[in-house]
Parts: sequence; C-alpha cells; structure tokens
Amino acid sequence: MAPVIAGFDHHRVPVADGVSLHTAVGGSGPPLVLLHGFPQTHLMWRHVAADLAADHTVICPDLRGYGAADKPAETDGTVYAKRTMAADIVALARELGHERFALAGHDRGALVAFRAALDHPGTISHLACLDVLPTLDMWEVMHGVTAAVGFHLYLMAQPPGLPERMIGAAPDAFFGHFLDIWTTDRAAVPPEVRAAYLAACRAAVPSIVADYRASAGVDIEHDRADRAAGNTLRMPVSVLQQDWGAALGFDAAALWRAWAPDLRHTTVDFGHFMAEEAPDDIAKALRDLLAR
Repeated sequence: MAPVIAGFDHHRVPVADGVSLHTAVGGSGPPLVLLHGFPQTHLMWRHVAADLAADHTVICPDLRGYGAADKPAETDGTVYAKRTMAADIVALARELGHERFALAGHDRGALVAFRAALDHPGTISHLACLDVLPTLDMWEVMHGVTAAVGFHLYLMAQPPGLPERMIGAAPDAFFGHFLDIWTTDRAAVPPEVRAAYLAACRAAVPSIVADYRASAGVDIEHDRADRAAGNTLRMPVSVLQQDWGAALGFDAAALWRAWAPDLRHTTVDFGHFMAEEAPDDIAKALRDLLAR
C-alpha cells in the first residue's frame, strides 16, 4: 500500500474552477496548513504533521500540479503563478471552515506560502518558510559557476516543449537526482516514500515544469511589484535554511529581513529535506513560531 500520514483523513477539496487538491487532515485545535516542496508531495510532512496534530488541526494538501492534486494545462503563465497557487490554499482552508490560519511551506511550498502571506495578510496569522529565498532574491543571488547548483531552475525556465521532453525521457533519474544530492540522511526518505515521490513526479512532468517556469516569469513580476510598493510580511515569520550564503556569497537573513520585520532566521545543518531528516526540530520550530 502507498504510504500515508498515520491517523489523517483524506479529502478532495475544490479550490478553483476545475481544480481540487488532495488533502490530508488530522488533529484538532488552531489550524495549521503545511505545504510540501519539490520533488515531493504532502507526504513529506508525515512526521511533523502527526506531532503537531496533538494540538492543532493540521492540513497537508498536494499543491496544484503535484501528487494527487489536479493538474490544469498551462494555458498561460498565471495557471501556476504562486499567486494562483496561494489563492488555492486560502480557498482550501475556507472550504474546510478556516478563515484564518498559520502557514508553513518547504521549498516550492514555501514560495506559495510567501505569496499567500503577502497577498492575504489578514488570513495568514503566522508564516514559516523552510530552505528557500523569495523568488526575486533567489534569481538575484544566482551568478557565475556557482549557479550550476540550480541548473534545474534554468532548464525548467525554458519555453514549453524542450524541458518537458528532456525530463520526461528519464523522469526517475531527474527527480531521483535531487532526492539523492539534497539528502544528508538517506534513511529519512525510505524506499517506499521515495517510490511514492518518483511515481507522483513521473505523472506530473508538465505541471511541475510549469510551476518552475512561472517562477522565472510572472512570480518575479509579482515580487518586484511588492518590493517597489514597500509591501512586507505583517505576521511573525520564521525561516530555517541551510547555509547557502556561505557557498553563493549572500546574507540570507538580511535578504529575508527586508521582507519580514518580525523575523526569526535560523541556519541549520540538516539536509534540504529537513522535515524528514529532523522532524522533532521542525515541529519545535513551528510550535515556537505559533507561540509568538
């Protein structure tokens, strides 16, 4: 059987015309939405979600285009804009009866969470972002040969056609590459979970590429508009990330502080898949955030 988050119920929740998100829900108490990253599904939160469900209603969706969520065709750049995906999450919470909620995201999910917090400040009470920079900052710090670590960003930024064909020719090799190189503890992603991630990604190549393509286009435009307007995150924010700045030459905390006046920034020595490698630490960090 496919792995699941133990004790959670599963729902298909409509969030937009023709788009429903597969969602795992468990626990009771103040609502907390957890958004997964690449190349994963909501399953990445299995340990943290089970822990936090002791005192929160924990909601773990597959993002549009990923996992068992619907995967609308990329008819234009807005279909997988983080603004659109963030609106999905606000609609999801509302469908489940929550007008205001805390939000945490990892990797791609953190970019969706960041946009949700900027676009819906009255809805998001607390924000946690794991192992990302905001999209605009990410592109600005990538330069020279050090940018090779983000080769996939440039590949999936290309116009429709070539990246889908290249990735689709060997999807397990492509997605498995990131599961391997971004993990410091291989046991944190056991074979059955790895297989579930690869199967989900194999079935979602066009929509995953579209998500990344949006981050090389419309998502930058939205971030630039907010920066020009002086918009910042109004809620308490926690950021946990690896020390990318040491390798790429930037001050991650300073970049985040420009967006988040009420910021706690922590550099960690976990691998990228920190919710799986260090679930107790991540659950504690989220509880600390929610207590602010």
